[in-house]
Amino acid sequence: MRNVTTIATALLLSVCGSTMLTSTAIAAEKCEIDKRQSRAVGESAAKKVQKSFEAYTEGNLDQAISILLEANAKNDFDKAYVDRMLGNFYAEKGQMSTAIKYLKTAVQADILGGTDHAATMRLYADLLLQERKFKEAIPYYYKWMEFTCKADSQMYRRIGIAYTELKEWNKVLEVADKGLALAEAPDKNLYQMKLTAFFNQKKYKEAVKVLETMVPLFQDDKRLWVQLAQFYLMTEDYDRSLATYDLAYKNGFLETDGNITRLAQLLAQKGSPYKAAKVYEKHMKSGLIPENEKTLNILAGFYHNAKELKEAASYYGKAAALSNDGELYLKQGRILSLDQKFKEAIPVLEKALDSGIDNPGEAQFELALVHLSLKQYKSAYNRAVQASKDKKTARSANSYISYIKEKARIHNVAL
Repeated sequence: MRNVTTIATALLLSVCGSTMLTSTAIAAEKCEIDKRQSRAVGESAAKKVQKSFEAYTEGNLDQAISILLEANAKNDFDKAYVDRMLGNFYAEKGQMSTAIKYLKTAVQADILGGTDHAATMRLYADLLLQERKFKEAIPYYYKWMEFTCKADSQMYRRIGIAYTELKEWNKVLEVADKGLALAEAPDKNLYQMKLTAFFNQKKYKEAVKVLETMVPLFQDDKRLWVQLAQFYLMTEDYDRSLATYDLAYKNGFLETDGNITRLAQLLAQKGSPYKAAKVYEKHMKSGLIPENEKTLNILAGFYHNAKELKEAASYYGKAAALSNDGELYLKQGRILSLDQKFKEAIPVLEKALDSGIDNPGEAQFELALVHLSLKQYKSAYNRAVQASKDKKTARSANSYISYIKEKARIHNVAL
């Protein structure tokens, strides 16, 4: 919305001249604004109007108002003219409710000259919109267009704002399309209205089409790239979502940890977990992604999926150390064992037990396998026996106990 001070100043200048109205003309033989001729105020009121305007141009707004309040308006036209000026002055003063009161009487009198009446109607509607009187503002924008015979994209934008606040989404779409048809250049705000309306109607595929139009038109708007990628996600178009996130990333448009995380998750989901890990790690080291238990666990998961066992174990360990999380120590121990780092795995798996896990048998069974790999049969046997006491690992542990006994017998190890 235009600055109220600017509007008021422009309107006041019409005391000494006419205000130009620019927009796309509607075909009409004789427009109402042209039929209504300008008139001069009566002699008594004219003196006050002139003195008031002089005070205003000298920067004495309060004095200008006081002079006008003393004006002796002898007829409806003079009263409407004075009320219009008072409305402008109060708007500039920031007293909007008072400004609206005076502008309303001037508009409803419907007697001012064509240019003045149009300008007053426009300001009245703008102030109603600004003061969140949406239902009252809408008809006056339409009246302005009808009176001036000018279909104006900016008027439709304002009407769209009102309907958006009223959550009348179908009407938002209707006026946004009308405004876009009239706009001399692509209007981002009108497109955004359509996007908001479709989103609130849960018409996500239609919202995608709006964004697919907007992104090429406003290529430097980082937010639009992210929105398009997110809407592709909402419509389960993962390939396009990844492609859009990736292109936005390469152009430096992903500036939040959430957006980097979504890019990395999509990369991992679509078969590039190593690239996901490197992207995520880069921005963790830069500080954009905070280093905490959750993010370290996510990064470890990317490396784990990429079968980069050394890095996965390292990051699971860091995540576990921050929270003393036994389940994370268990993950780290398993990966170390898988990577044949058996001696390193033992203290990690013991930490898992010390920290507490839902099923201790899982760590005991992993320890049994590690000790077995190191040919430490007595320790392997003891851990397997402990694992057999956990319902989750009992079957696996019992199947290994006999095997461990046999290996111990062959190697003459007493259990």
